[in-house]
Amino acid sequence: MAGEEEERILVVPLRAAWAASRTDRAPRAIKAIREYVKRHLKPDRIFIDDVLNEYIWSRGREHPPRSVRVKAIKFEDGSAVVSLPED
Repeated sequence: MAGEEEERILVVPLRAAWAASRTDRAPRAIKAIREYVKRHLKPDRIFIDDVLNEYIWSRGREHPPRSVRVKAIKFEDGSAVVSLPED
């Protein structure tokens, strides 16, 4: 099944989240990750891993990270899973 999936390491800039209002930054960061993965992998559906979601929200809704390094895997059915890399 390894030949049927595409795996990439992406560095997602989250400057769009910091342009949003203070209380909307973490939700906007999640949307920015979805948009970035959609632009680069063109999946039908995108699933955000719980560990990545907790990392974005770890400093609260007003102070998400400026950028995040993620691992995106696109499967043959068109869905994609986005998570933090293991290293």
